Formats: sequence, structure tokens, C-alpha cells
Amino acid sequence: MIKYVPAMTSVVIEEIPDMLTLAVEISNCKGNCTGCHSPFLKRDIGEELTENTIDKMISENFGINCFLFLGEGKDPKTLIRLASHIRQKHHLKVALYSGRENVEEEIWNNFDYVKIGPYIPEFGPLNKDTTNQRLYYVEHSSGLIKTDITHKFIKKPTDAQ
Repeated sequence: MIKYVPAMTSVVIEEIPDMLTLAVEISNCKGNCTGCHSPFLKRDIGEELTENTIDKMISENFGINCFLFLGEGKDPKTLIRLASHIRQKHHLKVALYSGRENVEEEIWNNFDYVKIGPYIPEFGPLNKDTTNQRLYYVEHSSGLIKTDITHKFIKKPTDAQ
């Protein structure tokens, strides 16, 4: 079972570049990041995330083109099943923010965007050029091609003008 926190679900524009994304916070986090912004997500809290729940959320958020799992929970089979459901039924891009250094091939095969790497305060988040975290776009149509798109988060001095 995968659980999520309904009150923390929102549509965002900055988590996945060029996408209008429904971001869903997943509880039962296995990570242990220093400086974690949501340590309460390590607990078994929230409601079960099911295909029906996802269908309802997507229908209530017209215009989204990506669904983001902010965390993996402790049930990888259900995570993969839910990602597959979203891609097949709704034809949306599916993203996963994992705090792990590496993820299984099954993750790469079922997600369009995958963020890996734990948050390390001295390296900063994705929008710092010193970050250890990486966001990959995964191309599935011509084999499995993983492209690091982390650079899209880093603003250049001319971007602020």
C-alpha cells in the first residue's frame, strides 16, 4: 500500500521543467536526509493512494500533463502499478522524486522523470549548480535513454532580468 497526504497535494510548475504537474506527497519515506523539509513523511500517515483516488485527482485538475510522486513509500510493486495506470489510462508523464542514490531498472522503465540523490544541505537543492541531486528525463520510444536535465533548474544571471 502507498499512502499520501491529501492536504499536501497541489499543482506545481517548478518541480518538473516545462510541465504542469500534480505533486503528491508520499508517506513512509525510507530516506534519512539531513535537513529534510518534511520529516513527518517518514511516518505511516495519510490515506491510501489507489487507482480510483488517482483518477479522481486527475479529473479534478484539468490541464495537468504530469503526475509526480514525491517519495516512494515502502511498497515498490504498488508504486510501479500506480505509475503504469497513470501512463496507460491518462497518458500523462509520470515523475518520481527518490532520495536514493540509485533506483532499480523497473523504476526507469515506468517513469518519465526520475530524481535521484539525497538532499545534502551543503550541496543545496536542484536549483544550485553545486547540487548532488539529479533529475533525469527518460525516453522510452527508442530504447531507454536517460538524459540529465538538472541544468534546467539552475538560473543564470541573465535569467533574472
